[in-house]
Amino acid sequence: MYVRRSAAVLAAAAVIGAAAPAIAADSSPSASPSASPKPAYPAGLYGTTDPTYDGVWRQSLAMLAQNTVGVKPAPKAVDWLVGQQCANGAFAPYRADAAADCDAKTPVDTNNTAAAVQALVALGGHDAATSKAVTWLKSVQNRDGGWGYMPGGASDTNSTSVVIGALVTAGEKPADVRKDGQSAYDALKQLTLPCKGDDGGAFAFQPDKKGKLLANADATAAGVLGSLGKGLVVSAGKDAPAQKCVDAGYPASQQAAVNGARYLTEALAKDGHLTSALPGAEDQPDYGNTADAVVALAALSGADAAEKPLRWLEQNSAKWAEQSGPAAYAQLILAAHATGADPRDFGGADLVEQLNATGPAPQAAAKTTNEEKSKDDSPFGVWWYVGIFLVVGIGIGFLLSGRKKGPQA
Repeated sequence: MYVRRSAAVLAAAAVIGAAAPAIAADSSPSASPSASPKPAYPAGLYGTTDPTYDGVWRQSLAMLAQNTVGVKPAPKAVDWLVGQQCANGAFAPYRADAAADCDAKTPVDTNNTAAAVQALVALGGHDAATSKAVTWLKSVQNRDGGWGYMPGGASDTNSTSVVIGALVTAGEKPADVRKDGQSAYDALKQLTLPCKGDDGGAFAFQPDKKGKLLANADATAAGVLGSLGKGLVVSAGKDAPAQKCVDAGYPASQQAAVNGARYLTEALAKDGHLTSALPGAEDQPDYGNTADAVVALAALSGADAAEKPLRWLEQNSAKWAEQSGPAAYAQLILAAHATGADPRDFGGADLVEQLNATGPAPQAAAKTTNEEKSKDDSPFGVWWYVGIFLVVGIGIGFLLSGRKKGPQA
């Protein structure tokens, strides 16, 4: 999920030449003045807010989430995503005119490209597009083995991890994808805080200006998945959670995941959710990062490890998801999938129905409604009932006919 809300911030920062870490602010743009006409966005796009910075990201998450529950997206939704790819294989967050060629000013990035790869591989039938995208991702790998949000940008935990997910999904081995002898796992290791210090085991987004690593919960959730070699869609893992941060006991990348999961567990222990801390604002519950943490903890240790934050999301995330749109619904569905929870009854909400309503009507859903299921479970079938009604109807006809005639004289 990594850039679900920070993509807009990071991309905007790149445009104005400033570097910024992933933050917890919602990327949903402010409402346009009433005098301004609402722009028309493509019919195949999920959501109704400005897709400039997150169009491909939210489209990819939406279709990944649908795929986990057997929902087949509308063809125009898939076509829109494929159409956002540039000739070199990269994806921009949003190209209003997909028929125009990409050029040096097209803001392609690793996160949207990696998310699109994972979605298109899951849907199937897009090998040429995903192969080109993977080739492009490899071409912009940094010398430390990692990836930044924009090509050439300093490596960060979130970008490196989502690219790992794309590589794994596409059948690549991230440990074998190297630049100057360094792999993505090497890059992630350099972004972990040592156990002996404060916040030991956490991941930083990037080193700060002085080269110091600062713990970041969003980056830690991403780093756990990246270190495990997992994509955006995960199944429950079986590794026992660590009781404390340790520097040995597992292979290097898995050790980073175990320590990161321990940090998240401690961060979630008090309230069951993570908290956003923005300058000048009161701390607020961070729904998106909490959903990411659920996925990360479940990926390592299974549903029990993520039970407390999952229950908190079930009870508290409805309003946030409604306001935030398709990517938020997708995050919750992916959290439910990772823990074996029912996304169609998530705190009383049907997340699948809510997600589907944010985009073009899907082709089909694998799971039927209760009414349809009860009909399907009948041992006789529809035509048996039709036959019964015909026989009953004929009998009633004879009775009515006899009454009309009356007794014979």
